[in-house]
Amino acid sequence: MVDTRAHSAGVYRRRRIVVGLISGLLVVLIGVVGYAVWQVVRLGTGIQRSDILSGKTDGGGATGEEINLLLMGLDSRLDMNGKALSADLYEKLHSGDASDGGMNANVLMYVHIPADGSKAVAFSIPRDDYVDLPGCPDDICKGKIKEAYGLTFDQESRRLVQKGVKGDELHQRSRDAARKAQIETVEKFLGVKINHFVEVTMIAFFEIADVVQPITVCVKQPTVDTYSGADFVAGPQQINAEQAVAFVRQRRDTSNPSLMFTDLDRSRRQQAFIVSLLTQLKSSSTFTNPSKISGIIDVAKQNTAIDSGLDPLTLAKTASAMQGGKLNFYTLPIEEFGTTPGGASVNIVDVPKIRAMVKDIINPPKASAAPSSSTKPSPSATPTIDGAGVRIDAVNASGRAGAARQLIDGLVAKGFTAGFAGNGTPQGDSEVSYAPGAKAEGERLAAYLGGLPAREEVGLAKGTLKVTIGSSFDPPPGLLPTTSGGGSASPGATPSGSPSGPVDATGGGTTGPPPTALTELAGEGVPCVK
Repeated sequence: MVDTRAHSAGVYRRRRIVVGLISGLLVVLIGVVGYAVWQVVRLGTGIQRSDILSGKTDGGGATGEEINLLLMGLDSRLDMNGKALSADLYEKLHSGDASDGGMNANVLMYVHIPADGSKAVAFSIPRDDYVDLPGCPDDICKGKIKEAYGLTFDQESRRLVQKGVKGDELHQRSRDAARKAQIETVEKFLGVKINHFVEVTMIAFFEIADVVQPITVCVKQPTVDTYSGADFVAGPQQINAEQAVAFVRQRRDTSNPSLMFTDLDRSRRQQAFIVSLLTQLKSSSTFTNPSKISGIIDVAKQNTAIDSGLDPLTLAKTASAMQGGKLNFYTLPIEEFGTTPGGASVNIVDVPKIRAMVKDIINPPKASAAPSSSTKPSPSATPTIDGAGVRIDAVNASGRAGAARQLIDGLVAKGFTAGFAGNGTPQGDSEVSYAPGAKAEGERLAAYLGGLPAREEVGLAKGTLKVTIGSSFDPPPGLLPTTSGGGSASPGATPSGSPSGPVDATGGGTTGPPPTALTELAGEGVPCVK
């Protein structure tokens, strides 16, 4: 057999990212309320369903139940029924033809929606993470996490052919076996239980992008990539459907080779695009435009499969879990880039650390008792501030463990809403950043914190303030506990089973966050990324 991987490398990269976008767009689609519930019902009655999770779907069938969902994006140039696409669509996608592609799950995103309506979280799993493959499909017991689907599909197809199964039945039964294997692999890797899935092929991005364009995105520096067609200026900008593919596909800068991209950077680009689009759809007329919403739904119906226990109407009713900044994206870290004994490039991962991170983000540690005494001056000497309606993020660049979490806890007591808490590159000075339109709030907080400098940061979600804590930070009296461990855990707090908490997915300057860092991206606004 001729190895076509090198020949199709460029379109392969495009295809993988496109699939992830459709997964995210489906979440947006079925998560937005306020427009024609019958449209959501229409999606539910036309979409392809699978019974593979029968008996496990204890959430998503009714409101008020926890949902643990795996989004799978396939490496395939066929439709959901294994049929070839139109010549026109292949030309638009620049993706070869029906003979190209494969059946690996090149995009994997685990989504947790709590039953109590608190913050939903989505974890992007790098496709090349080197993990155990339950059941050893095709006698391969350890491989890239994406391969659980493709290897099982191949193994089951050969077994069924020997039994005389063919046609549509052969394809769908092989797909079901592959779905089960991929879900089990992710469950064991993350230490979670999955009760629902959404699976998509790669063909719908242009059709959806054509409906919703132009789309606003933001990059931190000008960048050009002649391979993907990326050509972006620094800062926020509106892009069309073709440029959107380049935005999420870019893997290098041909004008500046030192600006290196990794798969984890592209995951963050993917997340940033979804967040930007979600923000745009909520603030525009897209979901009150019958022709636009109908077009998006028709695309999703043709190219999506879900488990039979997942009720799209229920997802619509749980939309509060994904609005108002109540959805955060995480990109899981790796330890290093490596190779298998056979020479394949893989991501080396620390499985216990990954599981601890996921567990503590989904189930934050309980609040400990606040200290009973303080060495600070009396409350009468303490400045005051009212943070009602303002979200507060904090980046710990001080080198003192737990500083970001403690600051957020202290400000929550002043009326602020807890946001992202993570670690940054050590620095001496502190500062306050504010989202566009939140200058007054930012300057008030900067004054309260002792006259810190304040500046606008385009990538922050609407109404958000961010405090970067340097080593010289001197908080107002009574704001922080005198001992570590006080206060309640906030979203993004350092997990107890991992050496450090998440860092801001928009941080890291031109180099971006390192691949060894867990990164977090808030689910609203227009994030400015590498």
